[in-house]
Amino acid sequence: MHHRVFVGAVDADGKPITLVTRDARFTYVGAPLPQTPDTQGAQVIDLQGKLVLPGFVDGHIHLDKSFVGDRWRAHRPAATLRERLAAEKQQIAAAAPMAQRADTLMRQTVSFGTVAMRCHVDVDASTGLTHLHEITAMRDKWREWLDIELVAFPQAGVMSCPGTAEVLESAVREGVQVVGGIDPTTLDGDPHGQLNVIFGIAEKHGTKIDIHLHEPGDIGLAQLHRIASRTQAAGLQGRVCVSHAYGLGDIGAAELDIIARALADAGISIMTNAPGDRAFPQILRLREAGVRVFTGNDNIQDSWWPYGNGDMLQRAMLIGYRSGFYTDEDLCVALDMATNAAAAVVGKADYGLRAGNEASFVVLDAPNAAAAVAAAPAARAVIRHGRYWGGPAQLALDPALLQDTAGSTPT
Repeated sequence: MHHRVFVGAVDADGKPITLVTRDARFTYVGAPLPQTPDTQGAQVIDLQGKLVLPGFVDGHIHLDKSFVGDRWRAHRPAATLRERLAAEKQQIAAAAPMAQRADTLMRQTVSFGTVAMRCHVDVDASTGLTHLHEITAMRDKWREWLDIELVAFPQAGVMSCPGTAEVLESAVREGVQVVGGIDPTTLDGDPHGQLNVIFGIAEKHGTKIDIHLHEPGDIGLAQLHRIASRTQAAGLQGRVCVSHAYGLGDIGAAELDIIARALADAGISIMTNAPGDRAFPQILRLREAGVRVFTGNDNIQDSWWPYGNGDMLQRAMLIGYRSGFYTDEDLCVALDMATNAAAAVVGKADYGLRAGNEASFVVLDAPNAAAAVAAAPAARAVIRHGRYWGGPAQLALDPALLQDTAGSTPT
């Protein structure tokens, strides 16, 4: 049994906060309090003025693609999407085993404070369920430290890759919680056909939906209206997400207001990682309209781009930087996208710094949440289920806490 009182910390607003944990759950989170029956006999841990935040949630990651855990691979340019897909298959085939690469990346994300993620796994007629089986095994290995929601992602297309629809359904039967899609018009050439397949599987099996949508301008806008309409008709409000939605960054204010209302009415969430080479959704406008906007790292050092390390605080900083977020309020929006908003999308229960929830949080050397987003300090410590994570966290803490490094850390 672990019964602890964490004192001397500050919350997101920089105000003093005390956290009491017992048996891996919070029993109290709030202003400093005198000794009570709830704290008697507890081990007291002094966090020495450090900031505490809820664990990070990566709303969009590809564990099967990354070369983290393998040697550095120089980026290979590609002229078309199909050329990129072919190059990716070649590079993955020549890389270190997928389990080794995924395992290394998962350890790295945990050390940065990620407690949950939505992982897109390639599933198509040529790949079959091979990637899914590898990543499922890694998910089971890391189950104590990472909650992972899996997406069956048809990277090669649905209609343009015959047999993929059947493989998607097989993946769902094996326990995948989300069925994916990708660019129904520009890649598949059959927007109605792809949506029929994806929504059909979701309605039949009760899964969620997450569609990669890189389509620009008017094409992307038309696609979003189709998805919103299908979501309403299927009664899947709150269970559909569109990742990237680049087209939302290409349109004018009037068009954006119209589609934002449609997305909000359909309960469709939007994921953006603020990519460096093109326009992306206007986060604040969408949130004002009632659309949930969240973030994830997406690709990390793979065939698509060489960037990334799995740190969701750094991702929040990049969101703020690319969006022109300067005020504390806006910087906290970027953090919310990597914590509460993403947690709601992946359905992580008992999340956040509240009594009754699981006792998981991140400790950083920063005066408040806005400062943490702006600087993304690397030094931090991770408390998961009330225990210190024994990974490469550099932040010096009370020795009494460090003595309890979790003995069940995957090796």
